[in-house]
Amino acid sequence: MSTATTDTAFAQGAFTPRPGAAPLPRMIRAQALLETRMLLRNGEQLLLTVVIPALLLVLFSAVDIVDTGAGRSVDFLTPGILALAVLSTAFTGQAIATGFERRYGVLKRLGASPLPRWALMTAKTCSVLVTEALQVVLLTLIALALGWSPHGDPLAIVLLLLLGTAAFSGLGLLMAGTLKAEATLAAANLVFLLLLVGGGVIVPLDKFSGGVQDVLRLLPVSALSDGLRDVLQHGAGMPWGDLGILAVWAVVGLAAAGRWFRWE
Repeated sequence: MSTATTDTAFAQGAFTPRPGAAPLPRMIRAQALLETRMLLRNGEQLLLTVVIPALLLVLFSAVDIVDTGAGRSVDFLTPGILALAVLSTAFTGQAIATGFERRYGVLKRLGASPLPRWALMTAKTCSVLVTEALQVVLLTLIALALGWSPHGDPLAIVLLLLLGTAAFSGLGLLMAGTLKAEATLAAANLVFLLLLVGGGVIVPLDKFSGGVQDVLRLLPVSALSDGLRDVLQHGAGMPWGDLGILAVWAVVGLAAAGRWFRWE
């Protein structure tokens, strides 16, 4: 090829760079995959989101520690452990991770990137949903191996899990965006432990006194565990009351996070 021909090819833009951001869906997908890989590589997060729920399911199903009423323990415990898995990922894990990202300036730098801030939160939500899907599959396999016999409408289960995720995500982001990282770490773990005991996960709510029981039923983890238990254990229809409680928590939590979340 002659020099003139080569110059012409260059002049036509054969090697002209095309600067600019990638399409928005591709950026969200890439950030979601990154968030998911980071979560799955974090030993502390895996302990919180996978190991603890699985151990609780096996231990309390195999050993009669808590009186769960009539029927097999695994039928009562599995819906509560599924609710605990959503709590651990959407609330506790996300609050701690986001809190330390905020402290170290990661959120500030990502907020200045071509990825819009709302898209960053969307990517984090997608990461949470992927993690929860893996949790549900693992815990379901363990429960089935222990003799669990689920019932109910799959649509009701999906709606409960999605609204529970929205509620816990809003509350977790609110905590991470308003408190210092160390305070978020302590508060998120404390809330996790308190709700594990008092949220109807492994201890039936009817073990509490009447007034306390009425208050506990309004908590998002109680609504999620009770709703899942009604559908999966008793084969009930759409649990509108529990869905309503979760919807209120989701709206309040997400609205408050959007209003008071600080990126620095």
